[in-house]
Amino acid sequence: MKRLLFIFLIISFTVQLSDAQLWKLRRWEANFGVGPSFSFPDIGGYTIGKNFLGFRDLSYRQTAFNINGSLKSRLSRTLNARLSLTYAMLHSTDVRGSNEGREYKAITSLFEPSILMEYYFIKNKYESSYLFLRGKSLWTLFSSLDFYAFAGIGGAGFNVKGNDALVASPGFKKSGFSAVIPGGVGATLIYTPNINFGLELGARYSLTDYLDGYHSEVYSKAKDVYYLLNFTVTYKLKTGPNGLPSFR
Repeated sequence: MKRLLFIFLIISFTVQLSDAQLWKLRRWEANFGVGPSFSFPDIGGYTIGKNFLGFRDLSYRQTAFNINGSLKSRLSRTLNARLSLTYAMLHSTDVRGSNEGREYKAITSLFEPSILMEYYFIKNKYESSYLFLRGKSLWTLFSSLDFYAFAGIGGAGFNVKGNDALVASPGFKKSGFSAVIPGGVGATLIYTPNINFGLELGARYSLTDYLDGYHSEVYSKAKDVYYLLNFTVTYKLKTGPNGLPSFR
């Protein structure tokens, strides 16, 4: 009995030690995401007055799409640094909005580079458990989920295509660049030793009021905000002898 207990303790310690070091073999991760984008500018919107983070104006008419790619470096088991490149389309219209009489419409093309930090506030305890996921229970599946928050700094270069009414308005601006402050939350599922699937919701707080090409001293009370919802796939890269990602 004592011998069996000793063997069990040795195996448990070995598994935990292996799991603790496993992430170091995959310090680099390539990530791809795609999903809808939601903008909350001065064009469109149903709510006049207080509108927490723009959510009260969420509408499919203000919805477009985005794609992004990023390279992550794992600084520790719960902390990642991430370089992200995003292309997004933003759509805004006064149709059925609070200023429908203006008849403004805008489609914004936006390119956003950003540097982010990710903190995993819920991290699965056994990263090696993905080796045994298939055919296991839902509890095993849920125990392989990670949840994280992220924040950082970025920039947005944008170009606006407006309808005739918007272009003729005195507050129209066709293009520009602005700093943006990203922040949000996400979840990932360890599926195989090399692949994760995930879902991420991020907000971008811009320092401009021209993402929709329009600014008004009367109606513009805050800077523009947009959101990105992404379904993500992550591929884990091997770490080379020099600490950089290896593509072999």
